[in-house]
Amino acid sequence: MTAAIVLVFFLVYLGMILGGLPFLQLDRTGVALLGAIALIGSKAVTPEEAARSIHLPTVVLLFSFMVVSAQLRLGGFYAWVTAGLARPKLSAPALLGAMIVVAALLSAVFSNDVVCLSVAPVLAAICARRGLNPVPFLLGLAGAANVGSAATLIGNPQNMLIGSALGLSFAGYVEEAAVPVLLGLGAVWSILAWQSRGRWTSMPAAASEVGAPDEEEARFDRWQSTKGLVVAGTLLGAFLFTGWPREVAALAGAGVLLTSRRLHSRKTLGLVDWELLVLFTGLFVVNHAFQRTGLPAAFVADLASAGVRLERPLPLFVTTLVLSNAVSNVPAVMLLLPVAGAAAAGPLLALVSTFAGNLFIVGSIANIIVVDAAARQGIRIDWRTHARAGVPITVVTLAIVAAFMALRP
Repeated sequence: MTAAIVLVFFLVYLGMILGGLPFLQLDRTGVALLGAIALIGSKAVTPEEAARSIHLPTVVLLFSFMVVSAQLRLGGFYAWVTAGLARPKLSAPALLGAMIVVAALLSAVFSNDVVCLSVAPVLAAICARRGLNPVPFLLGLAGAANVGSAATLIGNPQNMLIGSALGLSFAGYVEEAAVPVLLGLGAVWSILAWQSRGRWTSMPAAASEVGAPDEEEARFDRWQSTKGLVVAGTLLGAFLFTGWPREVAALAGAGVLLTSRRLHSRKTLGLVDWELLVLFTGLFVVNHAFQRTGLPAAFVADLASAGVRLERPLPLFVTTLVLSNAVSNVPAVMLLLPVAGAAAAGPLLALVSTFAGNLFIVGSIANIIVVDAAARQGIRIDWRTHARAGVPITVVTLAIVAAFMALRP
């Protein structure tokens, strides 16, 4: 049975690396789900054991904030905020800076993926109207969303998992992450502004033809947006100043938003990323089965005997960086959490796994969303264009994290 579990684990994580499996119409979510089904079907894991392996607080917290983000998206809040950046006659570098700040703030509270999905089309339209090259602004959106989402334990899925699994203090984590995130955002702006000097108006083909987004959620609804912001603000207050379990508070907030006379629950739940929730569920089951074989513990013990202790900052830093770009940050965090069991390792794991997502397009779902949104508008951002900004942004931001962790008492 151990051999079967190892085979399933290997195939699932091969799928995480490749984005699917050869000859099969499966994406990462499908691979993770199929792996869990194979383990249950082969009786390597019982259905009851599979259910217990799922870290429910993380799934509940993730679902709840998807509902909050869906409320704001349907209320047109993200598009309204982005369009507001175009009203002042800011210079191109100043507009880039303002966009980075706004994207980071939104991503710290709401899902960075949803922020990118909602902001990218509006941002491209703003650049077209002003005759600006949209590429540095779209790259800035992805970079700021990734870096900004690391500021809190609710900014992205991996941080939610780390915070819930390690029982981290919400306020304590924000205090630790604030300096690296602020310096990281400065690095994103500096690198893109330096690379774009003298080429702010050099538009790629078809970029001047970009039109305003025509989605239903682009129309601003003051009441629905205010309702979502009030719930989000209340939840932040609860996280910072009370001991109420975060997943319980967030679920209550989602329930309030779903109780609506004007906005049908079908629309709100239709914007929930069910595939991501299924991905989490499948990986929880697969990782639990693999951990139960004892092979990961034996491997970590062998490394420790060779002088490589993964719970120490430097080995954990390097391993997180490599795994985050090999299998993506969420699967990487799931693999490393049993090793980084101490709460002190939580901030390092959260910051490195998130900042590492800027390296290549496939390193973060936010990157993929921005590139796909740009392509639909006729704006081409290939891997070379992204890497030209993504590689230095990742190197500088991770150097900031390394310095901060080294100076940490």
